[in-house]
Amino acid sequence: MEGPPRFVVLSLVIIMLSITTSTCSAQLTRGFYGKTCPNVEQLVRSAVAQKFQQTFVTAPATLRLFFHDCFVRGCDASILLSSPNNKAEKDNPDDISLAGDGFDTVIKAKAAVDSDPQCRNKVSCADILALATRDVVNLAGGPFYNVELGRRDGRLSTIASVQHHLPHPDFNLNQLNSMFSFNGLSQTDMIALSGAHTIGFSHCNRFSGRIYNFSPRRTIDPTLNLQYAFQLRQMCPLRVDPRIAINMDPVTPQTFDNQYFKNLQQGKGLFTSDEVLFTDARSKATVNLFASNEGAFDSAFVQAITKMGRIGVKTGHQGEIRIDCTRPN
Repeated sequence: MEGPPRFVVLSLVIIMLSITTSTCSAQLTRGFYGKTCPNVEQLVRSAVAQKFQQTFVTAPATLRLFFHDCFVRGCDASILLSSPNNKAEKDNPDDISLAGDGFDTVIKAKAAVDSDPQCRNKVSCADILALATRDVVNLAGGPFYNVELGRRDGRLSTIASVQHHLPHPDFNLNQLNSMFSFNGLSQTDMIALSGAHTIGFSHCNRFSGRIYNFSPRRTIDPTLNLQYAFQLRQMCPLRVDPRIAINMDPVTPQTFDNQYFKNLQQGKGLFTSDEVLFTDARSKATVNLFASNEGAFDSAFVQAITKMGRIGVKTGHQGEIRIDCTRPN
């Protein structure tokens, strides 16, 4: 018996593929909570603004928390989970420096959302973190942008899962591009997201190798502005607590702007992974563009953080909506 014509079979295959693709690709949407919690954005914004007024650290801490969450297991709020035996993501050495104000911001925003009876236990911690991140960027002077929603919370968080998933301060451009590419982000996305270092701080032990004992012949990294290096030495003496916090942007540390890129042009990138964006010819033009055009940076940052917010998301019946952001249901 003769089978169906080839074009019919081909059509069926295409239909099957499109069905499979649409069900497998996780879809986030704007206004996801339009019916279940229509006031979610205002509730989160109000709580975040209150926290931001108490301490500026809220802004860089929340932004960094979102980045660390998405790059490990995807944007599923696994970074917020606690472990009774200190074996969760947040206990990894790469995460231990995350400021408590970021965690506190999400917890306060979650409480604000749940204070509305219509919204109680309807909004994921992962979405609250994504919204809070947008709000702190905007409150610090950065762009306002629409946040895609619909993430569900993960149930797993292990200290081992952080390994090799977060960039290190001594990364070169190839290492940075490789890590971001693994997460579906381009070099331009990576440079724009690095611009988040326009706010926040680091600790002396994260960059001390650039200002002391850089090599057998040199004691200071030659890509570092010499005057800036001596200022860093004053703030970070060798025998002083390495946990001293230093502003990532020495010029406008509490404003989300494009100053970070101007600093790179002057050899004032705090980390090797910052300064390499200017010293490597492959990324230098993008740094120069963002330094001269704040609108171009803002636009690229919004595009990059939106793409980052899609990494490994759980949607539909995957994961859960946590009742308590710090532990699975």
